[in-house]
This record gives sequence, C-alpha cells and structure tokens, in this order.
Amino acid sequence: MVTLIIFLGFIALLAFFLINVYNNFVRLRNLVKDAWSNIDVALKRRYDLIPNLVETVKGYATHEKSTLEAVINARNAAIAVPSGDINSQIKAENQLQRSLGGIFALGEAYPELKANVNFLDLQEKLNHIEENLERARRYYNGTVRENNTYGESMPGVLVASLFKYQNFDYFEVDEASRANVKVDFKK
Repeated sequence: MVTLIIFLGFIALLAFFLINVYNNFVRLRNLVKDAWSNIDVALKRRYDLIPNLVETVKGYATHEKSTLEAVINARNAAIAVPSGDINSQIKAENQLQRSLGGIFALGEAYPELKANVNFLDLQEKLNHIEENLERARRYYNGTVRENNTYGESMPGVLVASLFKYQNFDYFEVDEASRANVKVDFKK
C-alpha cells in the first residue's frame, strides 16, 4: 500500500512537471505570435505604401523598370507568404528591404524626384513605418530569445519534442540589406 501511494505521488509529480513545462511552451509561443502580430501590422502598412511610392518614381525614372519591378515582385512575394509562417515571412521581408534600397537610390540619382513633394511625403511615411517596425522587431526578437532559450535548456529540452516545441527565427536585417546602395549620377 505504501509503495502504491509513493508510485501515485511520483506520477502526480511527473504530471505536474509536464503540465508546467507545457504551459510555459504555450505562453512563450503566444508571446512570439503576439509580437509577430505587431510586426505584421507595420508590414501591411508598408505593403500599402509601396505601390504609391513606385508610381511616383515611375514618372521620373522611366528607364529604371527593373528596379521598380524588383520592388513590386518582392512586395507580392512577401504578401503571398501564408499567414502564420513567420520564418518564411522573415526571409521575404529581407528581400523586400533590399529592393526598397534601390528605390531610394533612384531618389538620389534623380534630383527632380528627390525634390518631389509626393515622393518626400511617401518617403517620410515609409521612414515612420520602418521606425515602428524596428521597435516591433526588437520586441519580437526578445520573445523569440526567451522561447528558444526555454526550449533548448532544462527542463524544456527534456520534453520539447513531446510537445512539438517550435524554435523561431530572429527577425534580423540580412547582410545584403546592410550594404550601402550604389548611387550613380552618370545618366
């Protein structure tokens, strides 16, 4: 009888431990998803702004079709990523960020475009969106760090595969986006 009570106590303790670990996985996953939703709002605002920016640039830089098409294609690819696929969305966003750099290089290459009020207004709105996106990205990366650390350390690592633990990617600016855009005034 005593061994049965000890055995049941051990089972109860194990169940409590598993429930606690599971609840932590759920809490951390929900924090990451919440943080991503903040990023998603800023991305949707950026998606809505990009066609206006491209149309404004088209009037001044008609022979820069490949740059404008790259921006639109990157935007469409980012929009097409299925909702909830955060890691794929991050890759698509990095591609879009690289292509947007080309648009602002055109603004430097065409002084009349750079002086256009509509272009300046759109550029200011995009800068505001990018600032909001940067704040949301920092919060998201913090929640990802917490989630990934818990899933890769004790006690989470012991039962991570049992609960289908998801490791999330950080939303970082890729190396290609960090490079300075070449501006060529010889046109």
